[in-house]
Amino acid sequence: MKFIKEFIIKQKKHLLFFCDLLLWNLSFYIGVVIKANSFSLKGYASNFSSGIIVLNICFASVFLVFRLYDNIWRYADVEDFLYAGVACVVANGMFVLITILMGNNLGLLVYLSSGLMSTLLIFILRMSYKFTSIKRKQSFATFPKKRLLVIGGGEGAVTILREISKSPENQYNPICIVDDDPEKLGKKIGGVTVVGNTDDIPDVCKNENIETILFAISAISPDNKRRILNICSKTNIEVKIIPNVYDLLTANLSVTDNIRQVEVEDLLEREPIVFDTERYGKYIVGQTVLVTGGGGSIGSELCRQIAKINPKCLIILDIYENNAYDIQQELIRKLGNTLNFKVEIASVRDFKKLEKIFIENNIDVVFHAAAHKHVPLMETNPEEAVKNNIFGTLNLCQIADKYGVKKFVQISTDKAVNPTNIMGATKRVCEMIVQMMDKQSETKFVAVRFGNVLGSNGSVIPLFKEQIKSGGPVTVTHPEIIRYFMTIPEAVSLVLTAGGFAKGGEIFILDMGEPVKIQTLAENLIRLSGYTPNVDIKIEYTGLRPGEKLFEELLLDEEGIQKTHNKKIYIGKPIDIDKEKLMENLNKIYVYAQDNNVELLEKMLQEIVPTFTHTKNSKK
Repeated sequence: MKFIKEFIIKQKKHLLFFCDLLLWNLSFYIGVVIKANSFSLKGYASNFSSGIIVLNICFASVFLVFRLYDNIWRYADVEDFLYAGVACVVANGMFVLITILMGNNLGLLVYLSSGLMSTLLIFILRMSYKFTSIKRKQSFATFPKKRLLVIGGGEGAVTILREISKSPENQYNPICIVDDDPEKLGKKIGGVTVVGNTDDIPDVCKNENIETILFAISAISPDNKRRILNICSKTNIEVKIIPNVYDLLTANLSVTDNIRQVEVEDLLEREPIVFDTERYGKYIVGQTVLVTGGGGSIGSELCRQIAKINPKCLIILDIYENNAYDIQQELIRKLGNTLNFKVEIASVRDFKKLEKIFIENNIDVVFHAAAHKHVPLMETNPEEAVKNNIFGTLNLCQIADKYGVKKFVQISTDKAVNPTNIMGATKRVCEMIVQMMDKQSETKFVAVRFGNVLGSNGSVIPLFKEQIKSGGPVTVTHPEIIRYFMTIPEAVSLVLTAGGFAKGGEIFILDMGEPVKIQTLAENLIRLSGYTPNVDIKIEYTGLRPGEKLFEELLLDEEGIQKTHNKKIYIGKPIDIDKEKLMENLNKIYVYAQDNNVELLEKMLQEIVPTFTHTKNSKK
C-alpha cells in the first residue's frame, strides 16, 4: 500500500493527463452518440475514428502548451480555473477548425455537446481534487484552531482568508469579520460573514468566544488604527496584525507566516515621519558618506536609507565587528554590486586611524552615531562615557574640519537637556563641541536631538516583551515615569532631513507628540499579548535607576525654538559657546578621564554643563 501511495504521488502529472484523456474521449463519444441517437455509432464509425485522433492531438498539445500540469490544483483559485477554461475553448476551437479543413465536418450538435461536456468534466475533475485534498488535510489536522475575528473586509482580509483556506493546517479558524462599511454588514467575504463594526468588537469577542483578533487593514490612518487597537485592548484577547500586503506580494512572502504581534509602534500618538528624499536628500546623492556606529540600531538604519539615495560611496565605521558584518551582509544581499560601500573596523577614540580613513576616502558627509548610550552602565563607568562620547566626537569634528567635510550631523538625545546622568551630560558636551566647531569651520556642523527609540539597543520594549513571554513580572522603574518615543526609521528620517535643512550650528528637534507613561505602555503590551495586567502578568515597580529622571525635556530654556519647512521638525536656536573656556575644560577632563579619576571628572562635567544636576553620584 505504501509503495502504491508513493507511486501515485510521484506520477500525479501523468495520472491527471490520463484522466483528462479519458474525459476528452468520453465527451466526444457522448457528442457523437447524441447525434447518431445510438450507442453503436452506426454510420458514424469512420467519422468518429478520424475525429478522435485529431481531438486527442489538439487537446494534448494545447494543455501542454498552457502548462496545466504544472499547477498545484489543491491551491488553485478562480484565475487558475479560468485559465483551464480558456485552454478548453482553444482546444475545442482547434478541433473544429482542423476537422472542417480535413473535410470531416461532424456537425454543430457534436461540436457543441462534446465541447461543453469536455470543459465541464475538466472543471469537475479539478474541483473534486482541490476539495478532496482540503478535506483530507483537515481530517489530519487534529490540533485545535484558534477562533479568529478579522478586523477589516478589504484586500487584506481577502488575502488572509484565501491563504487560510488554502492551508487548512494553519492555526486559525476564521469565525467572523467586523468592518465599518455599513454596506458590508451581513455579507460574506471569503465565506466569512461580516457581523458588525469595530465598535462591536468587545461584544463579538464575547458572543463568539474569540481567541485571537487579527487586524487586517493595511491602509488606515494612525488615529483610526489607534482607536481600533484601543478597543481591542479592552478585550484582553491576543491581537495580531498583517504586514503591508503590497510588501508581502512584492517580496513573494506568505501572509499567514508573517502575521505579527501588534507593537507599541502601532499606537504612536502622531503621524509617522517620512523622509522626503526628492527634497532633502540631494546633499547625499553622489557623495562619499561616513556613518560612525554604522552597525548599531540607528547607524544601520542610516546605512539602509542612505543606500537608497545613490551615494558615491558609503563607509560604515564601527568598533564592534559583528554588528558591522551584519549590516555589510544585509546590504550585499539586498543591493549586490549596485552600492559602492566599505566597512572600517575602528574606534572613534583612535585619532590616527580616523585621519587615515578621511585621507583615503575624501569624505563629504558624516553622520556620527557612535556613542555609549546606556544610562545605568555609564553611571558606573563615567570615564568611558567621557573618553568615547566627548573625545570621540571631538576627534571626528576636528578631522572633518581639517579635511573639508561639507556636512557633519551629530546624533544627540533628549537626555542632553538639563541632564541628570553621566551619559546625558556627555552628549550635551558633544552638542557644545558641534556648535563651537561650526563657528570656526567651513563645515556645516549640526546636531539632532530625539527621545527614546523603539526597538533600538537598550530600549525598554524588547525587555518588556521578554518579560511577558516569560510570564512576568514586567518591571517599571516608577508609576509616573514618562518618555517620548519614536521608531528607528523615524529617527533616521529626522537625521537625514536635518542634514538637508542644515545651515550650521542648529540643534534639530522632532515634534514627538505627547509623552507616553511607561506604566501605560507596559499595560498595553500585556493586553495586546492577550493577558490582563496585574492578573495574568504582574507589574512591579523597581525605583528610578541611577541618573534617571521622571520626565525628559527636548529644549533648554535659553534655546527657544524655530520652525522649519517640515511641520514636525523644529530648531533649537544656537547659543553662544566660549571656545577658549570650553577647550580649557576639555583638556582638564581629558586628563581626569585618562587617570580614571571619577570624582574630579564629574565635578568638571558639572562645570562644563551648568544644567547638569547628578541625581546620584556613583563611584566605581
